Parts: sequence; structure tokens; C-alpha cells
Amino acid sequence: MAKIISMTDVKKIYAMGEQQVQALRGISFEVEQGEFLSIMGPSGSGKSTCMNMIGCLDRPSSGVVSICGKQTALMSENELSVLRNRTIGFVFQQYHLLPAMTVLENAMLPLRYQKIEKSLRRDMALEALEKVGLSDRIKHFPSELSGGQKQRVAIARATVTKPSIILADEPTGALDSTTGEQVLELFGKINEGGTTIVIVTHDPRIGKATRRCIHIFDGLIKNDEKITPIPFKEAMKR
Repeated sequence: MAKIISMTDVKKIYAMGEQQVQALRGISFEVEQGEFLSIMGPSGSGKSTCMNMIGCLDRPSSGVVSICGKQTALMSENELSVLRNRTIGFVFQQYHLLPAMTVLENAMLPLRYQKIEKSLRRDMALEALEKVGLSDRIKHFPSELSGGQKQRVAIARATVTKPSIILADEPTGALDSTTGEQVLELFGKINEGGTTIVIVTHDPRIGKATRRCIHIFDGLIKNDEKITPIPFKEAMKR
């Protein structure tokens, strides 16, 4: 299988006034195309910095980050933006839907950045929304949706460009356990189609439901294990 994510001795140092904070202290791992994994750790562990590296939102202070074979440190901001838009779909805890846009318009948004013709954008967004079960909500606004529906719109928006990687940051954090289970099952179906799913979370229940779990603590990988996952329904009730 092709290596879609590769991090080699990655360090990240942030300047906080006169102090320097070492968010990542030299982490290395690889992810193959089609994996479904979680990156876990408490607040301040470095998992969000790791997510930013995978998402091409930040560059390492040292070490090598490669996404789809491309070293992010060697790319221009414009090149990183193109790589992000074409390769990675983002799902966030707070959804980040635009309140003045309908469900359909929110789902179409990433396609606009790819300069895809409007009629094709609409067809692609309708297809993505149908897959998440929201064909009957396309004219609604985010304020008219439940939390679970908002997250499904966010997933449709993330998948509409058919990215190689879905990067989800605490995607069930604002949801009840039943709705969280439904969202995780949706990720499972997307993964079955060959999309790599990376969930960044502090929730140990999610770690038990993915086939691989990387634990980060104090900027280092504490454990990287492949496991036999338990069903999402069972995991979310624990």
C-alpha cells in the first residue's frame, strides 16, 4: 500500500513571547492509503499540532512531513493551499458551517475554490449530501439543523471533492453518544470506499473503535498500536 502520510523526526517549536514551547519533540510515523486511525492525547499533548502538520496548516521546525509524497516544508503557501484543497477534507467539532449559506451552498463551497463549473458543483454537492442522508435538507440553513445534521453537512462538505484523506478534529465532541455513533458509522462507510480517515481526539472510546491508535503525550509518541476495533455502537456507550 502507498504511504499517504509520512512524518520523520518532526519537531515544532512555537515562540511564546521570550519563551519557546516545544509542541512536538521528534515524532515519526507513516499512514497507508485506506487506513482508519485515531490520534489521541490530552489537552496540550501535541495532537493538535500533529493534526496541523497533516492538514498542511503548519510546517515543521525540523524533520520531514510528506503528504501524498510531497514534502510540505519545500512547498509555497499557494502550493500548500492547492494540496489541502485537493487532497484533504476537514471535519471540525464546531462544524464551521457558514450561517448565511444553505446546506447545499455549504456543501458546494470547496468546489468553488477548485473553479469547478457551478452546475457540476451542484450535482457533486447533491451527491455528497445524499450519501449523508440530507437530500431533504438542502434548502435549510445551519440554524435550522440539529447538531448531528450539522456534522453530516460538514462531512458532505469534506467529502465533496473526493479527497484522499479526511482529517476530523473531535468530530463527536459536541454530540450525544447516539448521534456520535451515527457520525462514526458514516466515517466507517467513507473509509470502506478507500478514503484514509484520521480522527484527532481525547476520547478513549474512539481510540477503541478505530483499527489503529497513536497516543501522543508531551510532544512524543507514547504508543502506536494496531487493534481489533470494537463496534462504534458499543464504543460510544462505554
